[in-house]
Amino acid sequence: MKAVVSTGCRFLIGLGLILLISPLNAQELARVTGVEPQPLLAQAIRLNEALTFLGSRLQPEDERRLLGLRDHAADEELVALVQEILDPYCIAMVEINPEARVKVLRGPAQPELIQGGWKSFLVKVNNQAEVNAPLEAESPNAEPILHRSTGRKQVAEKNVLSPGDVANRFLELAMYRSRPLQSRLSGLHLEYAVVQIYTSEMGKREGRIGFHVGQGTQDIGFRNSIDVLFDIQPSVRVKLRVKDHDGSPAMASFTITDGIERLVANPEVTALPDQDYRLSRARTRTWDRTLGVGITPVPHKRLVGIYPLPARRLSHDPYPDFFFHPQVYRADGEHVNLPPGNYQVEYTRGPEYLLQHTELNIPATASEYEATFQLERWVDMADLGWYSLDRHVHAAGCSHYESPEEGVRPGDMWRQALGEDLKVSCVLAWGPCWYHQKQCFEGKDHELSTDEYLMRYDVEVSGFPSSHAGHLVLLRLSEDDYPGTTKVEEWPSWTLPVLQWAKSQGGAVAYSHSGWGLAPQGETRGDTPLTRELPNYIIPNYDGIGANEYVVTITHDAVDFYSLGDTPSLWELNMWYHSLNAGYRVKGSGETDFPCIFDERVGMARTYAKLDDGLDFDRIVDEIKAGRSYVSDGKSHIIDFKVNDRELGTAGSELRLKGPQKVRVQARVAALLPAQQDEIGAYIASREHNQPPYWDLERARIGTSRRVQVELIVNSVAVAKQDIVADGEWHDLTFNYSLEESSWMAVRILASSHTNPIFVLVDGKPIRTRESVEWCLKGVEKCWKMKVDRIRDDEKEAARAAYDHAHQVYTRMLEEME
Repeated sequence: MKAVVSTGCRFLIGLGLILLISPLNAQELARVTGVEPQPLLAQAIRLNEALTFLGSRLQPEDERRLLGLRDHAADEELVALVQEILDPYCIAMVEINPEARVKVLRGPAQPELIQGGWKSFLVKVNNQAEVNAPLEAESPNAEPILHRSTGRKQVAEKNVLSPGDVANRFLELAMYRSRPLQSRLSGLHLEYAVVQIYTSEMGKREGRIGFHVGQGTQDIGFRNSIDVLFDIQPSVRVKLRVKDHDGSPAMASFTITDGIERLVANPEVTALPDQDYRLSRARTRTWDRTLGVGITPVPHKRLVGIYPLPARRLSHDPYPDFFFHPQVYRADGEHVNLPPGNYQVEYTRGPEYLLQHTELNIPATASEYEATFQLERWVDMADLGWYSLDRHVHAAGCSHYESPEEGVRPGDMWRQALGEDLKVSCVLAWGPCWYHQKQCFEGKDHELSTDEYLMRYDVEVSGFPSSHAGHLVLLRLSEDDYPGTTKVEEWPSWTLPVLQWAKSQGGAVAYSHSGWGLAPQGETRGDTPLTRELPNYIIPNYDGIGANEYVVTITHDAVDFYSLGDTPSLWELNMWYHSLNAGYRVKGSGETDFPCIFDERVGMARTYAKLDDGLDFDRIVDEIKAGRSYVSDGKSHIIDFKVNDRELGTAGSELRLKGPQKVRVQARVAALLPAQQDEIGAYIASREHNQPPYWDLERARIGTSRRVQVELIVNSVAVAKQDIVADGEWHDLTFNYSLEESSWMAVRILASSHTNPIFVLVDGKPIRTRESVEWCLKGVEKCWKMKVDRIRDDEKEAARAAYDHAHQVYTRMLEEME
């Protein structure tokens, strides 16, 4: 990577290659006596090792003096010399009296910080109570700068943060407890701890810092904290030159780390995995399928040093970086503020691009820095006429905040789509912050849209009276208020009326996150699934918010497509397969439910649709409804799928045959896996199908090889298989299959990509599988039992009639098969 550096005078504080500055004219701290010399010196040497690792080492002379004490006699003079060396670096002294009450005194260290970076200070601990609890730091200036969404349609007054609140919360505190230091106090009368302080501000800022060894241990009378006037120096403005594969300017995703673990006490911060932030790509939040959402706060999170710090990110400050992401999105010419130091950078632009790594080495003398990043594709689906769409993303609720604003703005979501090369993003207003977010609805493409990227605001019916029967995605609406209603509580309490109303205005409709509620009966949130069979004939619980009433509403021709990609693949596919086996032709489409089910990035599951005349929202929706599309995690692709000469999505995706005969199935397939499975890949591959991420090409990897299996599906059964090398190259596949009866046919790489079906009718007979029709019939009965109590009394008669209609349709199918 080419880097251009301009230099200038700077204060030597911050990260990497920087010395802790011993203050001049320092106020001395009280000397502690009666201390065991040997363990104090051992702890001081480990402290020096930790500071060196943190890039905040002692001054060379002080380090030399400290290490020289290893040859000194273990006496009272040694204790005094250790304190003489270390005390000037202390921001505070903590006295723990014999009753374990904590008093805090100001230390002599110069309170200098650096914008966008961590500064390490020592804390002298006089532990008269000999407690061995963790030493905790706290500050009102380190309170969260946002309130995460609570799921309310309007923000509660008590959760509103004022501009003054946000401006005064400019710090983040972290006690460094990783090796070679200990996680708790040792119980010795004297030891030193390391507190790290981060700020996103510049200039003079006054903050209050306190310490305790457990709530209730703070002293009284304003003695448990100190007030510090910080002098915050500007960091380096790092300008990013971002070049697409063809040299044009682009937006990309950047994850910038320093490799240092810190424990941060902040319940609003995304809980990243214990070992490495990268595993966040293989995980998701705890999802409570009963309530629909549920994130369990974790009081302490181990964070690998990420820049800018997620906990101090806020929309429009100056870029709309999301606090629940390790990555940030930057376009060519935009910048990040970084202190001098060494950083590892991971950059990409969605699943069609290679994931690349480099290092940034920002010298202490830099005032500005410029770095160039050249993106590389492994595939360009739009160049082949296939355009990606995520039809289910949100700008409020779940991971988003509801204060200081009610969710994020359209421009924030636009950057997410550009940074992931997502051609079409459907941003859906839903229950949380409904009345605020619906202001973005226009019934047309958003003004930010271009010829290459589109964004449109529509609706998810979630947090509405009908939600218990299945959340609904309503696209291409011209009106977003249900007739005769002024608030969402007045909407229908079951799904069919909503679907029919949306379709009546030209909308395209689907159930979202299909699999919730469709687990085989008895399979719960436990790690061990009940069955891996696909299809299986176990009746689901119908107790969730996925495609539950789908089994009813498809008989009313009220559903355009079926969601795939954001719930367990076997649960999703089982319902879809049974409905196809019963003769229905609802098309599959991909979604993420960002940032609720997946908050890592938009487009983790997406639909690719074939367009002949460039990008257009109406056309892409029409092609998905027509089935000229496939679902993918973006890491594998199946195109040019045809049976004989019938290409997917043309002529109704229907091929008619006279009598049973052999058909020729063709497809072009490409996939990309790392040549060697890494830690993340092994982690994903080891997970059960009902554990996230639900769709990922690593699940298809054959052993630890680079091969994956491509399957031909006929009436929901894999009847033929071929292996390909997932090396990013296109592979032309052909299957020859003898078709005995009317069937639907598709090609898949299980839990990575799946085409829509081609329907092959033999002698004009309909597609029917008895076991699937029986399964659907039992599903109607079970769904009614599970949902009837939550349908309003004045709507039950119409709902009962609709369910009876579905019952009659499936019963008639069975009779006709007799």
